[in-house]
Amino acid sequence: MPMFFQLQQKIKTYPNQFWLIAFLMMLAWLFFSLVWSYLLLYMSQKMGQPLSSVSWLMTLNAVVGIGASFLGGAIADRFGRKGVMVFSLLLTGVGWFFYRSAETLPVFALLTIITGATTPLYRLTADAMVADLVPVEKRLDAYSILRMGNNLGVAIGPVVGGMLVSVSYFIAFSVMGIGFVVISLLGFLLIRESQGRISTKSVPAVSNKGGYGPVLRDGVFMRVIGAYTLNRICTSILWMMLAAYTSQNFGLSESRYGFIPATNALMVILLQLFITRRVNAYRPQAAMSAGALIYAISIFCISFGAGFWWFWLCMVGATIGEMVLVPTTTTFTTRLAPPDMRARYISLYTLTWTIGTGLGPLLAGFASDLFSPRAMWYAAGLAGFAAFLIFLQLARSKNGLSPREAEGTM
Repeated sequence: MPMFFQLQQKIKTYPNQFWLIAFLMMLAWLFFSLVWSYLLLYMSQKMGQPLSSVSWLMTLNAVVGIGASFLGGAIADRFGRKGVMVFSLLLTGVGWFFYRSAETLPVFALLTIITGATTPLYRLTADAMVADLVPVEKRLDAYSILRMGNNLGVAIGPVVGGMLVSVSYFIAFSVMGIGFVVISLLGFLLIRESQGRISTKSVPAVSNKGGYGPVLRDGVFMRVIGAYTLNRICTSILWMMLAAYTSQNFGLSESRYGFIPATNALMVILLQLFITRRVNAYRPQAAMSAGALIYAISIFCISFGAGFWWFWLCMVGATIGEMVLVPTTTTFTTRLAPPDMRARYISLYTLTWTIGTGLGPLLAGFASDLFSPRAMWYAAGLAGFAAFLIFLQLARSKNGLSPREAEGTM
């Protein structure tokens, strides 16, 4: 197939360390996705509470993730990426392993704090390492390949996870925790520190002395962060509420539901490079706007469905938006970031996922309790459309240029 031939050609383009990072992140996403879609449902059933009563734990997850990401980004810029990555993977594994024996709200809250603090760290360090190793002109393809690997893990994870949880959540969490510990050991043994080999092409030198101050004063970047956070709120409702929504309202089993997120992953594996090549023909700001709009429409339309194939079709639409939006925003972020501040830029970028995970289920639970279960998809769609409007404003504004584009207009 042409896609596999293109991938074979790409293998020769990037250093071995890039492929090692991609492989470890694929494994991390595989183990993460075993139970993630069913987590709120599991906690709800375990404690005998409605979804709205446990969804605040995802907000707690986000709050601790924000603090950990700020700290982790600064540490990774100052002392290196590898240590942060290895430690966070190890602690993540410990946290997920002990979910298997959790029974009470305080224990669930403690484990949520542990996994919420560590999960963003290995992701942001992986993205920072890719930016260190790959020159800017090759990064869109590099992040697309990274996403293909991640989604290969996500393709396998929910299907296997659905089978495991149908037998025992105890087994599923055991596999999840041990898997992360193994990834941590592989990272410790095989990963080399990338910070000393930072690629500085086409990126202006900026002082590293201001902590997060220079990052927060970057108006273009902060608008991207604001828009992408709204998109992540929309996305988190899809990924964290759809399994419970379809199970409780339409009787869709966990094992059958697993094929819906697996479709997302398989589409990314098969089509991401094709989509990336088309996206490369447009300004990133325009591509981000288009991706956000497709995403918003697809998730909003879930509210009108009532069966497996309708939900599957909405996932197909959301995946198309995702393939346009996600690698483009990652690449755009690394273009904006000075080399010695990459981990801090990416830590804020990673926080969009954390904040979305915290606020999305809370918003969905509130809308569901106040109106009806379908109302959560209205709320998700509105958040997605708000993201589109900010990206659109950025695309139309000259102030929304990246440093590289701005140089070309002088």
